[in-house]
Amino acid sequence: MNVLIINSGSSSIKYQLIKMPEETVAASGLVERIGLEGALIHYTSGDFKLSKEVDIPDHETGLLKITNYLLDDEFGVISDKASIQIVGHRVVHGGKSFSETVEVTEEVKEKIKSVFPLAPLHNPHNLKGIEVAEKVFPNAKQVVVFDTAFFQTMPQKAYQYAIPKKFLEENDIRAYGFHGTSHKYVSEKAISFLKEQQLEHSKIITVHLGNGCSITAVKDGKAIDHSLGLGPANGLIMGTRAGDIDQSVIFYLIDKLGYSPQQVNDMLLKESGMLGLTGYSDMRDIEEKSAEGDENCRLALYMNGYRIKKYIGSYIAAMNGVDAVVFTAGIGENSSVIRKIVCEDMEYLGLHLDHRKNDVRGKSIRAINVPDERVKIMVVPTNEELEIAKQSYNLIKA
Repeated sequence: MNVLIINSGSSSIKYQLIKMPEETVAASGLVERIGLEGALIHYTSGDFKLSKEVDIPDHETGLLKITNYLLDDEFGVISDKASIQIVGHRVVHGGKSFSETVEVTEEVKEKIKSVFPLAPLHNPHNLKGIEVAEKVFPNAKQVVVFDTAFFQTMPQKAYQYAIPKKFLEENDIRAYGFHGTSHKYVSEKAISFLKEQQLEHSKIITVHLGNGCSITAVKDGKAIDHSLGLGPANGLIMGTRAGDIDQSVIFYLIDKLGYSPQQVNDMLLKESGMLGLTGYSDMRDIEEKSAEGDENCRLALYMNGYRIKKYIGSYIAAMNGVDAVVFTAGIGENSSVIRKIVCEDMEYLGLHLDHRKNDVRGKSIRAINVPDERVKIMVVPTNEELEIAKQSYNLIKA
């Protein structure tokens, strides 16, 4: 069965065509800079790779371009649109309505729309991807996998805020969590690795570091705490998001410095984090500038790592121990610098980094701790698209 995975962003569409249940990737790629000059489409199938600048004014045009590539006589992988039986979509926020993967209905779309205010940078574009896919693939089953679903197992002591309880009961204001598809995938991979070490029960901390960042405490396969909350803005320092901040700062900016609430919200989401600290949002640029002697970039790297260290320590306390700390996503998988900063001076908690292993780049699951240490430090490449494909396929098959 062919499952097309769509991850629709504000100006991009990330996609994979995966044959299930074989879990074989037939084609993959990215459409970027939608609606902007210099829009690009990238397409890979086997050894064939193509990157081309094209005019892509909107998401529907982008998905049609993808479809044309999949159908191409020379390098395509399907014979007609009907060959795609399932389209699986990533949606960031499901609120309290969704704890499982669901097939798309009008009611589902309305509920996704109802939580736009909780994920304004993500949910509108996710829904747009669904609506476009319904037009382009009218015969396919449309399935939604929610980033928040993995965190429905968090206990109330972890998800409830210390504000009047009526806001939870009447307005559903609570911590929901994000990047759940990634945290679920890599925690399961880590658990499989630990079982090979004859460990029946597991306490794992998964650290998802990309442009957006989050960290999760996973006990026996279930999320029990997480750094992101009502929206995907708090917790760790991110590319353009501030993460945790004293709320007094927000009121000071509004009451004393004259900023509007919208200006403050935009600043915290789009102008803060590593961008606000350094002028750069891409970790590769920041590491390069730090190595060249830029003190702002060097400090930002250590601030970033320090925030992660504090969360690791608190989650070890919450679980009464840890068996593995797992790094994943673009920065987590590729930045030996951040992993080193996070793990240094953590020996008392059982984290002993092997610097030689840490410096080796690769795409495989690997332990980078000193040999024979009980606590594993792991790098597990995430594969959100495969996780979405598995959940979509299992739902429709059932």
